[in-house]
Amino acid sequence: MIRSSDIIKIAMQQSAYDCNCNAEDFMKKENVINESVTNAKARKYLKLPFICDMVSYGTNIVACGQANLLPDIKRFIDSVPSIENCFETPGLYPLNDILRKADAEICFMANYFLPDVETVFQRKFPCKYEIRLLEPPDFENLYLPEWKNALCADRKHLDVMAVGAYDGDKLVGMAGCSADCDRMWQIGIDVLPEYRKQGIASAITNRLARETLERDIVPFYCAAWSNIKSMKNALRSGFKPGWVEVTAKPVAFVDDMIAKRQ
Repeated sequence: MIRSSDIIKIAMQQSAYDCNCNAEDFMKKENVINESVTNAKARKYLKLPFICDMVSYGTNIVACGQANLLPDIKRFIDSVPSIENCFETPGLYPLNDILRKADAEICFMANYFLPDVETVFQRKFPCKYEIRLLEPPDFENLYLPEWKNALCADRKHLDVMAVGAYDGDKLVGMAGCSADCDRMWQIGIDVLPEYRKQGIASAITNRLARETLERDIVPFYCAAWSNIKSMKNALRSGFKPGWVEVTAKPVAFVDDMIAKRQ
């Protein structure tokens, strides 16, 4: 099984595939700026090359993007007094001025969490509902709106494992794993509204993390910065902050996302 000391190394190597750099770049004191390129080893859901993407594990900033934007991106990063200012408003606003040259703007701002192996296996979550381990044949008919975070209808072939909580024969909560990278699987979680605040989310997230680690794979968990409920679930389940990431998308893409939410 993967050791705790290996978790961050595996994650940084994956980020290196995503950002066209070396894993050691995330531990440097100075910032690193690279042109973004496609990479078959990158997370499967990423649309590469990036217009602009910034990643920090807390030591520095690694940015990648379109070649014509890199000088301006470098000046932006170098002009901001701290890492935190580059990932928060109002320090982040000047980046949008740069992105306008590519008809793009800041879109995704996310926290990524990695497992603390000892904590994941030490914590026990009693749940009054039956918890079942599910393989792909068990959830092939569960690609429904209520499970859109646990399962991804657009990438069904990557959904490799899930854990469900059942009230009798009724599925009331599900955590699913997507094989988005060779050595890292992403966890998504859904609980029916009427069954929330009963400890289901933590119980099934923790169980899925354990099952994944036992397969020598690193589970990772993503939450938007404003999603307090999701971040609390990550922490309760045995995860800890890993890295932060900001990604730009075309203005048309952002506008379409906003329209769909109205």
